[in-house]
Amino acid sequence: MSLEKDIEKVLFSTEVIANRVGQLGSEITTDFSGESESPVFVGVVTGACLFLADLVRRIDLPIVIDFIRAESYGSGMVSSGKPRISFDLKLDVTNKHVILVEDIVDTGNTLNCLIEHMKLKKASSVSVCTLLDKPSRRKVHFKLVGNGKFYSGFECPDEFVVGYGMDFAEQYRNLSYIGVLKPELYM
Repeated sequence: MSLEKDIEKVLFSTEVIANRVGQLGSEITTDFSGESESPVFVGVVTGACLFLADLVRRIDLPIVIDFIRAESYGSGMVSSGKPRISFDLKLDVTNKHVILVEDIVDTGNTLNCLIEHMKLKKASSVSVCTLLDKPSRRKVHFKLVGNGKFYSGFECPDEFVVGYGMDFAEQYRNLSYIGVLKPELYM
C-alpha cells in the first residue's frame, strides 16, 4: 500500500527541505556562536522529530536536546484551541537559551502555551524554529522571551499538509517530502 496515491501535490520536495534546513542550521549557528551556554533544542513531538534530527546535525555548536509534547489536535485535523503539556522536559532550562523546534505553526495556540511553559521554567530566552509557518491561520500572537528569535523554514499555504514528520491520524509522517493530502481522505 503506497502513501503516494493519497497526495494531491508536493509542496516542498526532499531536496528543497534539505537545503532550507541547512540554511536554518547555519543561521542558528551564527546567532548563537557567541553564547557561553549551549542552547537547549526542545523538539515538540511527534511532528518535529524528523526536522529536529536534520536541523541539529546542521548546527556547528555544542548543544543539548530534550523533548516536550503539547497536544491540541488528538487524531483530528482541527486544533481544540486548548493545548496541554502531556510530556514535559527532563532537563532544567533555568537561565538557558531554549529553541523550540516545531513542525508547523498555524493558530499559535500550542506555541503560545509552550513559550509560557518555558517562561515558568525560567528560561533566559525562548526562540522558535519552525519548518512551516501558516500566518493566515494565526489566532494567537505569541511573544518570544528575552532575545528570542523566530526562525521559519517556509511559509505554508492554508492547505492540509503531511509528510516529513507531519501526519493525519498518525499516518504519512515517513514521507520524505511535504505534500497536500487529498481532501476526500479527511473530509
